[in-house]
Amino acid sequence: MASSKLFANYTTPEEIASAPIRKIERLIKAAGFFRAKARHIRETSSILIERHGGGVPSTMEELLSLPGVGRKTANCVLAYGFNISAFPVDVHVHRISNRLGLVSTRSPIETEEALKRIFPEETWSEMSLLMIGFGRDLCRPRMPKCSECGLNAICEYAHREVPHDLSCGT
Repeated sequence: MASSKLFANYTTPEEIASAPIRKIERLIKAAGFFRAKARHIRETSSILIERHGGGVPSTMEELLSLPGVGRKTANCVLAYGFNISAFPVDVHVHRISNRLGLVSTRSPIETEEALKRIFPEETWSEMSLLMIGFGRDLCRPRMPKCSECGLNAICEYAHREVPHDLSCGT
C-alpha cells in the first residue's frame, strides 16, 4: 500500500530525492516506522543517483550499503527485482522453519544460511514466498491453526508436550 502511494506520486529517484520529507511520510504512513523509512527512501534515492546512475544495484554488498536496507530487503530486491537466486527470510520464515524443525536457529541470518543448504537454489525465492504466506495465514505467531495444518505429522511444534494454545496440539 505504501509503495503504491509513493510510486503513484514519484516515479524516479530524482523526484523522490527532491520531494519534501513530510509528503513522503504522508504517502508511506501505512508502513511502520514511516518517518525513519521516509528519510531512508529519500537518502537512498540520492545515493542511487550519485553512485549508480539512478539504477538499483544488483549485488548484496551494494544493496546492504544503502540506508535502511537490511538483508531481507536486499534478498527481496535480488530475488524479485533481478531474478537472482536469494532466500528472503522474514519473521514468518524464521518462525515456521524452527517450528517445523527444519532448522534450529536463533536469527533470520542463521535461518537463511540453513535453508539454503536444505532447498535447491532454483526454489529459494518461491519457497520464501510460500513460507511467508503459510506463516501469515496458518502458522501464525499466536494461535497457530495447527488443527487445520497438513504438516501436523512432521511438525515438532504441533507435537510438543505443552500446547502453546488450544488450537494446536496432537
